[in-house]
Amino acid sequence: MKAFENFEVWFITGAQLLYGGDAVIAVDSHSTEMVKGLNESGNLPVKVVYKGTVNSAKEVTDAFKKANNDDKCIGVITWMHTFSPAKMWIRGLQEFRKPLLHFHTQFNKEIPWDTMDMDFMNLNQSAHGDREFGHITARMRKPRKIVVGYWNDKSTQEKISVWMRVAAAWADSQDMLIIRFGDQMNNVAVTDGDKVEAEMRLGYHVDYCPIAELVAIQEKVTGAEISEMMKEYESQYEFAPACKAGGEKRGQVEKAACIEIALRKLLKAKGAKAFTTNFDDLENVDQIPGLASQRLMAEGYGFGAEGDWKTAALYRTMWFMSQGMPKGCSFLEDYTLNFAEERSSILQAHMLEVCPLIAAEEKPKMDVFALGIGGKNDPARLIFTSKTGTGIAATVVDMGNRFRMIVNKVDCIKPKPLPKLPVASALWIPRPNFETGAGAWILAGGTHHTSFSYDLTVEYLEDYAEIAGIELLVIDENTTMQEFKKEMRMNEVYYMLGKALQ
Repeated sequence: MKAFENFEVWFITGAQLLYGGDAVIAVDSHSTEMVKGLNESGNLPVKVVYKGTVNSAKEVTDAFKKANNDDKCIGVITWMHTFSPAKMWIRGLQEFRKPLLHFHTQFNKEIPWDTMDMDFMNLNQSAHGDREFGHITARMRKPRKIVVGYWNDKSTQEKISVWMRVAAAWADSQDMLIIRFGDQMNNVAVTDGDKVEAEMRLGYHVDYCPIAELVAIQEKVTGAEISEMMKEYESQYEFAPACKAGGEKRGQVEKAACIEIALRKLLKAKGAKAFTTNFDDLENVDQIPGLASQRLMAEGYGFGAEGDWKTAALYRTMWFMSQGMPKGCSFLEDYTLNFAEERSSILQAHMLEVCPLIAAEEKPKMDVFALGIGGKNDPARLIFTSKTGTGIAATVVDMGNRFRMIVNKVDCIKPKPLPKLPVASALWIPRPNFETGAGAWILAGGTHHTSFSYDLTVEYLEDYAEIAGIELLVIDENTTMQEFKKEMRMNEVYYMLGKALQ
């Protein structure tokens, strides 16, 4: 997949010299064939590069040091073809700082019952060797993903694919610059947090950007640039009559186009991957940049409203993971509740900023309406409803002594028409049901902002939390409030104890 063509995952095979040189040659041959098969399967988004067999502590340490220092390498897959004494892995694992996948597989799919002899059994000891390696990674408390299955099975390759996408997103986040226009709004607590700890733990760098910088670029946008942007809008969206050429609202769409052009230029100039806005800090900007935010999210820029830098970063990460997937992702906000017994649901929207990647309509509607908040001129926006289907809503919150990721499986359903609410929206029922899903989210301290995806599953964010070393709470069809409370209490003890022992 072109989205990940600049990345590699290294494949390192563990063995030893006890069985002689011929055995090592066989191990190397099997590994080469396996890596070739993985790359040719078409099921993996990142190229696998075989880095040889390691047979000593020095070879292990050298391999991991090289992986750390290679910018293209986003993670390492280890496999113990035969018995690989785990003490020789200690120093290398201590050095290694990138995502790790322990692959428990075997070159041959089935036991060759009629021909298997001692030589074959001594050579093919993954059942033995992977347990030795598993012990040392457990003893060292080394974060890793374990994939168990035959290497040439599609289901096994799909598990590796999930981890690859997460490892790629983790690599992307390690130099993520998030710029903020303004600060937190209205003393809101949940969308703020420790930016220094976030940079240490998650790789995010959050910088304030004066709105004057955007205004200075905006003032230099040319009429020709705006005309080109308007042509792009007209090709992609269904224009309301008043927004078409000669219409009374046309000028507001053109001003929105000017803001988008300027904002994209600023983000590119700074090398930023995400941004936040604050409608209390838009001096000399004609309107809230809702349309720009919608379209920039579709391109992969992270976005958070009201200064919410954590959701902006999480959206970028989830978008990065899901590149090439068909259904889309978006920033969303819990807005209002619909009590309808077992169909009780939550309307997800925002003032304007919902990403068109999740739109059910082929061409979202372009229109201009008053906002009733923010004190700016009437903003242009894309209006649509979301697709129906299952997805995940996620957030990251700062609990003081740790970051907590909360993930809720949700079912997006078809809403009734909203003729007087001209915004993009989604309507979902949280799993396992409205009462438990919403209650558990609130109990965990979840935000009113979420990063939402139709394509990703809980497994992706489970892998992400493991790599990042942050707490994960999952709310799904199996959640009960009783068990959820127990899990939270146990987690609190775990993290409090861990802090005390540092």
